[in-house]
Amino acid sequence: MSLLHKLQNNIFYVINLLTGRVAALERQMMRMQEDMDRKFAIQRQHLVRVKNRQDLPDAFIHDGRPYHDLSPDKAWKLFEDPSFDFIFLDVSHQDYVPEGPRPKATLHIPLEQLAERWDEVPKQSTPLMIISEEGLRSILACEFLNSKNYFNCNNISGGWKFWPGHQLKILNQSDKSA
Repeated sequence: MSLLHKLQNNIFYVINLLTGRVAALERQMMRMQEDMDRKFAIQRQHLVRVKNRQDLPDAFIHDGRPYHDLSPDKAWKLFEDPSFDFIFLDVSHQDYVPEGPRPKATLHIPLEQLAERWDEVPKQSTPLMIISEEGLRSILACEFLNSKNYFNCNNISGGWKFWPGHQLKILNQSDKSA
C-alpha cells in the first residue's frame, strides 16, 4: 500500500470521525435548547403565580419545580376562595366514586385517558388543581401535563382520601343528626 493511499484512508477516517462528532454535538445542542425552553416556560409561569399573589414556597422557585404540591387544607382554602380562579381536574379511575360528590365544575379525565384527552384541558394561565384517589395519579398527571407545557399545575397531596370538603360534609351531617 502506498503512502498516498494510507494518507487518503487516514483523512477519510478523520473526516468521518469529525462528522460523527459534529452530529453528536448538534443533537446535544438541540437537547440543551429544549431544556432551556422548558426552564424558561417554568420560570415564566412562576412569575405569573407571583404576580397573581399565589403563595409559593421558596424551594419551589429555587428548584424550578414544574408543579406545586398543595396540602389538602391549602387546596381547600383555595377552592373556597371566590377570588381564586382555577380548573379542578380529577384523574381518578373511571369507576372511582369519592366519599362525597365531586364539585360541579370538575373535569374528570381518568389518568389512563389523559394521553388521548389532554387537549380537553383548557390551555391558559388559569391554575389547574389536580386530584385523584390518594394523590399518586395526580402526580403522574402533573408530570404528563408538564410535558405538554402546562406549567400551572397544582397536585392535591393525599387526593380525595384527605379532601377536607368531604370531611366537613360528614361532620356537618353528624352535627345535624345529633
